[in-house]
Amino acid sequence: MENGRVLNPVQKTIVGVQFLFVAFGATVLVPLLVGLDPSTALFTAGIGTLIFHLVTKGKVPIFLGSSFAFVAPIIKSTELYGLPGTMSGIAAVGVVYGLMSLLIKWRGVSIIKKLFPPIVIGPVIILIGLSLAGSGVNMAKENWLIALISLITAIFVTLMGRGLLKLIPIFCGIIVGYIVCCCYGLVDFTPIMAAPWFALPQFVHASFSWEAIIYMAPVAIAPVIEHIGDIYAINEVTGKDFVKDPGLHRTMLGDGIACLFAGLIGGPPVTTYSEVTGAISLTKIMDPAVIRIAAISGIAFSVIGKMSAFLKSIPSPVLGGIMMLLFGTIASVGINNLIVNRVDLSNTRNMIVISLILTFGVGGAVLQFGGFTLSGIGLSAILGVVLNLVLPNKQKADA
Repeated sequence: MENGRVLNPVQKTIVGVQFLFVAFGATVLVPLLVGLDPSTALFTAGIGTLIFHLVTKGKVPIFLGSSFAFVAPIIKSTELYGLPGTMSGIAAVGVVYGLMSLLIKWRGVSIIKKLFPPIVIGPVIILIGLSLAGSGVNMAKENWLIALISLITAIFVTLMGRGLLKLIPIFCGIIVGYIVCCCYGLVDFTPIMAAPWFALPQFVHASFSWEAIIYMAPVAIAPVIEHIGDIYAINEVTGKDFVKDPGLHRTMLGDGIACLFAGLIGGPPVTTYSEVTGAISLTKIMDPAVIRIAAISGIAFSVIGKMSAFLKSIPSPVLGGIMMLLFGTIASVGINNLIVNRVDLSNTRNMIVISLILTFGVGGAVLQFGGFTLSGIGLSAILGVVLNLVLPNKQKADA
C-alpha cells in the first residue's frame, strides 16, 4: 500500500525494480572487491531474500544484499585457504545465525545484548572498516585523478542528493568514475562485446575447510547485531513489531539460511539492507510483496551475461576511490556506536577491552593451535567477547 492506496501489479513491479536499484551498487560492489562473480551475488541476494520471506511468513519487508563486514575476511581467507575453502567458511556464518536464532528463541533478545554489548561491537566494526584501508589506497593510487573523481562524486551525492538519489551515492560515484574512464580510454569493452546476453552466474562449490570455518565464523558477530538493529529500524518505519511477529528468531534464521545458501554456491554472505529500509521510509511503500519483486528482478539481472562483463570492466581506481569512503564510513559507524551507547572510555576495564580488540586486529595477531589458525577480525571479536565476560566490571575511572 502507498498512503492507503493499493498498488496495481505494474506499479508494484516498477517500485520493486526501483528498490533493487537502491541495493544494486552495494550488492555488486562486495563481490568486485573480493574477486567473486557479481552476477552470483545478485543471484544469491535474490534467492536469499525469497528464502528470508519464506521463513518469516512473508510479513517483513526486508531485502538481503551482500555484506561488507566480510570483505576483509574473505580476501584474507581466500589467500590462506583458497576460494572453495572460504565458501565453507561463509556457509558456517549461516550456521552461526542459526545458533543465534535458537539462542534468541530460548533466552530472548537480552542474551544477545549480554554477549555482544557496544563495548565489543563498536571496536569490531571499527576494525572491519580499518582492515581494508590499505587496499583502498593501493587501488586508488593506480590513477589518483579517477579515484578522486569517484570519491568526490559519492561525497557530493551523499551531502547534496535528494530523494532516492541520496540513497545511492556509491552507485553514482562508480557511474561517474566509469564514464570518465571511458573518456580517457581506460575501459576495455572487448569482454563486454564478447559476453553472451544470457549466461548463468559463475557458481563456486564449497570445499570443507575447518581452518576457513574457524577463521570466518566469528566475524558473524557484527552482522548479527546489525541484523537486530535493522529489524528494529523496519519496526519504526512500518509501525509494526516484527520482533514479536513473526519473531526475531525467525528473521535471524531466514538471514542464516540465506547466508548458508550463498556460501554453498559461491556468493558473498548476505545481510539485511538498511538502504532499502530507507527507501521504504521515503516512499511509504511497505508491502513485502514489492520486496519479493525486487528479489526476482535481481535473479533476472544475474543471468544477463553482458551485465556481469560490464561490472567486471570497472577499473580499479574507481573502486579504490569508493573504498576509501566506504571503509572509513564503516569505521565511523563503530565510533558512533560507542558514542551513542555512552561507553565510558575513562573506565579502565573498557579501555582494556577496546584496546586489545583493536591491537590484535590492526596488528595482525595470529593464534595457532594444531592445524588451525585464528586471526584478524574473527580472533579480535572472540577476544572481545571473552574479555567482556571475564574482566571484573567495576565502575571506577582512573584519576
